[in-house]
Amino acid sequence: MGVTERDTRARVARLVLEHGPITASALGDRVGLTPAAIRRHLDALLAEGMIEIRRARPQTRRGRGRPAKWFAITDAGRSAFVHAYDDLATSALRFLAEKAGERAVTEFARRQIADLERRYLPVVQEAPPHLRVRKLAEALSGDGYAAAAAKGPRPGGGEQLCQHHCPVAHVAAEFPQLCEAETEAFSRLLGTPVQRLATIAHGDGICTTHVSPRSLRGEAEEGAPEGAAQAGPTAIDDITDEESGRTSL
Repeated sequence: MGVTERDTRARVARLVLEHGPITASALGDRVGLTPAAIRRHLDALLAEGMIEIRRARPQTRRGRGRPAKWFAITDAGRSAFVHAYDDLATSALRFLAEKAGERAVTEFARRQIADLERRYLPVVQEAPPHLRVRKLAEALSGDGYAAAAAKGPRPGGGEQLCQHHCPVAHVAAEFPQLCEAETEAFSRLLGTPVQRLATIAHGDGICTTHVSPRSLRGEAEEGAPEGAAQAGPTAIDDITDEESGRTSL
């Protein structure tokens, strides 16, 4: 089956998502389309609300001619790509659960988080104990989680790790194993029990994780509070690069 108009239009939209704001001529060069053909696809994407026009950046405006048009993805266009990935991931996990059981989904979630945990480990461990939650939040923000560290609501009540964005929220709504694996990883990274108080996947505004203050004060643990997450049975040292897959949902 050859490439359809819709396929080409989807490719144009993806290029706007990845490289925008971008001009029509630059898009045409990347896709190999004539000016008339690229304008046709851009007009269709504009009509669908997938992209929007932005006027020329000040440093690029030259002479007295008409300002150049730059095309950027809209929130609706970005959501269309996100939901497409979410649908594929959700379908894959449903198939895995059907064929291999819920335990396989749990193992998959832990292996998915293993690479993230491995990358964060030196960043967190090299920080002084009182800065580790903040360093973990900074590392998460670098991966698009928009995270921040805050003091607990009560004096001496530990800290809270708040994530204002979750890239897999729609998938985690059906498969909470993803949230559970992430919480287990936070506990291992920080060396203390943690407890999930809220998740975007369950309709909350942000993901909030309470971090026990004991290890942050350098005190020995005497047992986790009820409902707190412990280090999961799969530690990152037991997962090879091949097993982790190094892919994301």
